[in-house]
Amino acid sequence: MSSNELGRRIKEARLAKKLTQAEVVGDFITRNMLSQIESGAALPSVKTLQYLSRVLEVPMSQLMPEEEPSADGAAEYMELRLLFEKGEYARVAEAPEIAGFTDELTALRARSFLALASRAEGGDIAALQQAAEHAKKAAQLSDKGVFANSSVRSEAMLLLNKLAGRLSDYYKSMIDSEINNSASELPPLK
Repeated sequence: MSSNELGRRIKEARLAKKLTQAEVVGDFITRNMLSQIESGAALPSVKTLQYLSRVLEVPMSQLMPEEEPSADGAAEYMELRLLFEKGEYARVAEAPEIAGFTDELTALRARSFLALASRAEGGDIAALQQAAEHAKKAAQLSDKGVFANSSVRSEAMLLLNKLAGRLSDYYKSMIDSEINNSASELPPLK
């Protein structure tokens, strides 16, 4: 629920009781704070919500009802799990956050980035660079949330090390080639 909606509900409850802001706040919060809450400029703490619920004689559920079922991220998360199982790792890796499923999605995204890195490992130089970025993201994400996974991090770090070695070899050969070409263009020593 938005802060504007919450503020509107609190104000409606106050006006229904025919109370002024000063009468509602008492010594608990300032009138200015209540004004900010009612206008949506500030979010009240749980303690403040409990206080307002008690003073306005309305249940907290009336002030803050459950989210709409459409806001439930379970269906979105399950869809992403199916995409992961189908190997559509890019779509999962770039999926936006899902309210209530941050830890689960972070773990799924870490595995997706690792899978993308593994896929790109055998490609050209651009693919190797992209694989290194994916491995790095997998390692970063694998440490977050309640589903942090050290084995995903280890796999990502091993792959990143392997990719770094291959990229290093590529750039070294490029430099060696440039040096050899430049040396052949130099006039002979006298």
